[in-house]
Amino acid sequence: MALSHCLVLLCFLVFLPFGKPDLASEKAALLAFQAAVGEYLRWNQSSPTPCTWQGIKCESNSVTVIRLPGSALVGQIPTGIFGNLTHLRTLSLRFNVLSGQLPSDLAACTDLRNLYLHRNQFTGEIPNFLFGLNKLVRLNLAQNNFSGQISSDFNNITRLGTLYLENNELTGSIPDLPQLQNLVQFNVSYNHLNGSIPSRLRKMSADAFLGNSLCGGPLLACPGEASSPTGSNNGGDSGKSKLSGGAIAGIAIGSVVGFLLILLILFFLCRKKSSGKTRAVDIAPAKQGSEVEMPSEKRENGSFSSSAVPYTATATAATTAVGAAPKGDINGNGNKKLLFFGNAARVFDLEDLLRASAEVLGKGTFGTAYKAVLEMGTIVAVKRLKDVTISEREFREKIEIVGSMDHESLVPLRAYYYSKDEKLLVYDYMPMGSLSALLHGNRGAGRSPLNWETRSGIALGAARGIEYLHARGSNISHGNIKSSNILLTKSYDARVSDFGLAHLVGPTSTPNRVGGYRAPEVTDARKVSQKADVYSFGVLLLELLTGKPPTHALMNEDGVDLPRWVQSVVREEWTTEVFDLELLRYQNVEEEMVQLLQLAIDCCAQYPDKRPSIVEVTRRIEELRRTSVGEEEDPQPDLVDELNDGSSRRLGQPPPSFLE
Repeated sequence: MALSHCLVLLCFLVFLPFGKPDLASEKAALLAFQAAVGEYLRWNQSSPTPCTWQGIKCESNSVTVIRLPGSALVGQIPTGIFGNLTHLRTLSLRFNVLSGQLPSDLAACTDLRNLYLHRNQFTGEIPNFLFGLNKLVRLNLAQNNFSGQISSDFNNITRLGTLYLENNELTGSIPDLPQLQNLVQFNVSYNHLNGSIPSRLRKMSADAFLGNSLCGGPLLACPGEASSPTGSNNGGDSGKSKLSGGAIAGIAIGSVVGFLLILLILFFLCRKKSSGKTRAVDIAPAKQGSEVEMPSEKRENGSFSSSAVPYTATATAATTAVGAAPKGDINGNGNKKLLFFGNAARVFDLEDLLRASAEVLGKGTFGTAYKAVLEMGTIVAVKRLKDVTISEREFREKIEIVGSMDHESLVPLRAYYYSKDEKLLVYDYMPMGSLSALLHGNRGAGRSPLNWETRSGIALGAARGIEYLHARGSNISHGNIKSSNILLTKSYDARVSDFGLAHLVGPTSTPNRVGGYRAPEVTDARKVSQKADVYSFGVLLLELLTGKPPTHALMNEDGVDLPRWVQSVVREEWTTEVFDLELLRYQNVEEEMVQLLQLAIDCCAQYPDKRPSIVEVTRRIEELRRTSVGEEEDPQPDLVDELNDGSSRRLGQPPPSFLE
């Protein structure tokens, strides 16, 4: 009995100290990491535990999460650090300036599930030890300088659901990855890859493979794939079949080209004969699949084509052309002309509009928008509506209501044109484009960060415009709130556009048109309540705060929309992980950012009666703006700091209502 007691005591003495020494060794490893690459990390070395440090999370007396995005980490990570952090499940070092090869002792982190290293300067081949981390679910190595080939050993990571390798220096072909049955997010674009895309990956979008010399699947077919061989037993006949198929294709293409040339000649003969007496607008899409450019040119009859507008497989554009229409369609009777609203200046007519030079601004839910520069120098925006199925009388009644809406936060509708074949709307031109382009365009070097004052001002202006619409009647809503419909003046004042157009189009064009913004209860996109507008506006606020487009597949979750992703991050992680890195520069407005985040989450409540009214939304934005605007100073960039209240409270410890 005494012997057994001695054995128990011996085991107690041997194993008891291992709790603290383990955490102590992890703390020492993190301090070595700080000394090597984390000069700007504000970790309190005197703290008995690293679990309260910025970006560190512990469970069961071990460090399990390291999240240091945009933390000004610079240099090479030495070997010998991660070997002491073997319980890591998530490692996020994205958006830093880390370089060199990945430390080999990362192989010891066999519990690792999420590894985010994108937007750094790591070099060398993708190390083989990564293929031993078979619990990995998400791996993001994008936008580094990794070289060499993509190994087929990725098949060893059978749980992998996300694999991002884009914007590196990878070469060779893409291996077949049959073991990655859970892979739903994949991108190898803008490397130096070649060859055929494996059949397993051909279900991915074309964007996943752009910028390489690849073929097959969502891209152009590989040589020989278009024709079907007759069988392996008759190789000669198979070759003849392929040659015959190519000849037939050549003849067909030649016939089509010849036919189009004849039509083109007849078209110009008819145009010349008409001597410019007939005009109408015909806006045709540019040919897809290759980049084309249509230079601006005046034609003999004074009509226009678009200024140079490039079109690629990843960018939407179009060109404009002028076709013939019966003279009566323009001015043959009293109602076939450009009709203006209210006191709008009538400095041009339909003839002037059709003679204007134009360029495509973008294709939207209801049609294509153009920038039209009139001969007298006036610039307007023209939207050519598509899928208008209602009668002319109903169209005129509804568009008159839209034209009567007048508020400084709305893009005013100045005039419209209606004929059987064309429906045109004329708006004031907004020179700074849309909020979507401002947020998501040109995120590279030379971009001016979009600061808190500008973003909160845009949010307030948009809220006021929507509030005005809702005040016009309980049954009046916008119905299509999204960042591409928030346009900006030269002073970055927000103007809401596309209001009132949802009732003009047919049902075939409306499903899923506001994907990512649409409230869960909306089944008919032509019938959107005011509370559904509030939901869409809440998503817009999240877009402003996170910098993430809600229609894009998010890196951190598989198939999860923006509101749910934000809520999951707020529940489980640091709230700073949510905010756009450009906003993290402005450390003295953290409280206001969190308040706006809270408001956005309230707007995105699952049930309509839980959402605030747009009046309350506007009031709350006005209040937080009053406490923040004018207090910003030039901050140190790329630093993520704790609140300056002297406590250990983190942004990741949100108000209770975040957790409901």
